[in-house]
Amino acid sequence: MIFEKVVRPRLFGIGGGDAEAAHEWTLERLASVSRRASVLRALRARYFRAAPRTVFGVDFPNPVGLAAGMDKNGVALPAWPALGFGFVEVGTVTAHAQPGNPRPRLFRLRDSEAVVNRMGFNNAGAEALAARLAALPRPIGVPLGISLGKSKVTPLDGAVEDYLASYRALKGHGDYFAVNVSSPNTPGLRSLQDRSHLDALLSALVGEKPVLVKIAPDLTEPAIAELLEVCLDRGAAGVIATNTTLARDGLAPADRARGAETGGLSGRPLAARAREVVAFVHRETGGRLPVIGVGGILDPNDAARMFDAGASLIQLYTGFIYRGPTLVRAAARAAARR
Repeated sequence: MIFEKVVRPRLFGIGGGDAEAAHEWTLERLASVSRRASVLRALRARYFRAAPRTVFGVDFPNPVGLAAGMDKNGVALPAWPALGFGFVEVGTVTAHAQPGNPRPRLFRLRDSEAVVNRMGFNNAGAEALAARLAALPRPIGVPLGISLGKSKVTPLDGAVEDYLASYRALKGHGDYFAVNVSSPNTPGLRSLQDRSHLDALLSALVGEKPVLVKIAPDLTEPAIAELLEVCLDRGAAGVIATNTTLARDGLAPADRARGAETGGLSGRPLAARAREVVAFVHRETGGRLPVIGVGGILDPNDAARMFDAGASLIQLYTGFIYRGPTLVRAAARAAARR
């Protein structure tokens, strides 16, 4: 409640309410906290809850992770486990550094507890992330996932080599890799979910480290089923369900104008659809492909329902923006009961 009554109003007021300015301010403060061992210990004592499990051969101290997009360039890595997360996914990172789409590109829909973003994979590039990870004085203490995307300047017929360049630069640092082929904010990217493109991509990437595929909630069930066949045939370690949606169902009346902004929607309106996709993946594969469930988790019941749908792990992003680290702790407690 302290976060929602005191901290969140202050954060939401930064930069005159500019969501990206608040995001950047928060990352700067967490990067500073990451250098203070005593503060990290105090935060961990307050927020971390153990609920260990092993998924795709990786040991997780709890199954509640930070989704990609929050700390794209890995600037505050030690802070996230201290805030309760059992794993952290950085990125999405691309082979070439890129600025992303023009600002403004991140919008809060407060009444709907949602966010629209059209960031466009803004990041410093795979080599810069590799250098930052190599310079960490010690491991962060939880598994690290790295989300890989296609550089905007790279045509689709060069996508495999583009992803491979990022993977080669980072393979020594990640415990698992997420292949992001489902962001709606890079032109043509979602076509990489098609059978032929995905088959070529996974054939090149699957090998030393677990590779998961992040899918869009806007795919039909037949399209998801075809994608899952490729994942199983090519040895993918799992699926992340789901990315943001182009749909605008379930928005509060006060948010409909801002909700019309171009980009992907995350948060509460995505919850039901994300669970449907998780349940479909779990059912369709008979549990052979572990699922990381993400989308619309804003309270412990949401977390519990995502696990009940078949998720082995879950991730938070928008829920963390609205509820803070108390949600991480509560979600881990919910996981411990399952």
